[in-house]
Amino acid sequence: MKDRLKTYTPHIYATVFGLVLLTGMGGYMVYEAQSAEITVIEMDGAPSDIVFIADPHLKSGNLEFMHSVAEEINAMNASVVLIGGDFVTGEDDNLSYQQVWAEIDAPVYAVLGNHDYNAGVKGLNGPAKMLAMEEANLSVEGYDVSMLQDDPLIDWGLAEDITAALEGAGVHVMKNEYELLNLGGTDLMLVGVDDAWAGKSSPPDLPETDAFTIYMIHEPGARAEWDADLILSGHLHGGQFSAPGLDVIKELKIIDLQGFCSQGETPAFITRGIGSSSLIEQDLRFDVPPEIVVINPSVPIEGADIVWA
Repeated sequence: MKDRLKTYTPHIYATVFGLVLLTGMGGYMVYEAQSAEITVIEMDGAPSDIVFIADPHLKSGNLEFMHSVAEEINAMNASVVLIGGDFVTGEDDNLSYQQVWAEIDAPVYAVLGNHDYNAGVKGLNGPAKMLAMEEANLSVEGYDVSMLQDDPLIDWGLAEDITAALEGAGVHVMKNEYELLNLGGTDLMLVGVDDAWAGKSSPPDLPETDAFTIYMIHEPGARAEWDADLILSGHLHGGQFSAPGLDVIKELKIIDLQGFCSQGETPAFITRGIGSSSLIEQDLRFDVPPEIVVINPSVPIEGADIVWA
């Protein structure tokens, strides 16, 4: 009996250690997912105090965190808040959660994301969307992603319900439209492009203007070389879980997961997002913390990562 115990004891220790490690790792990933970092973009000509977030994926497990995000944005005295889509997860879609945006003091503008249309969310539907995007025309003159509408899983009613809930919370949902804003004396031409994976992207024609121009889209892979000063997008969550090789992939310009894109002539920034589409009620992240982006803050933000465009 003692010999058997000697044999099994190392395995028991290893099993217990593994369980403790997994529990600790899971706890850390939950903690990181609720610890937002601030990225400051310093960009000549842009209005001050523009705040950009994306991918809130609201659910019961992250609602308290989103309330804190709204409070943090208010503390920044934002001139305008932009939200880059994916307001729901596709599982726990209680639209009353969207009232959290009513707590933001500044004007809020948003576009919808693929989750808001249930496009590319289930099973192999996501890879199918990526393949379908290869048929899209992403030129400025002939931009066309309408072929992606041919998908029986798309839920047009869900998108309309989300739009109504957001509008009820004071959010202006932009669907292929533009608005000329004046922020602290600086003109901003804001263009909101509807979701590409749902086949709804159809960028509007813009009037001639000297205003600083921002295009807001959801999927970065759906952007074109628009006549813009900046393109903002989300969708990728920065990879959500860091892994060996991801930095190398970006350095080799194979794929852009976060930050300023290495490909294309128009400056384009991909945020890591503020939420995540986890399989459980809790958001999970590892070495890819949620992100609040602030363009040209009028007051320095302590502890923020600063990038120059």
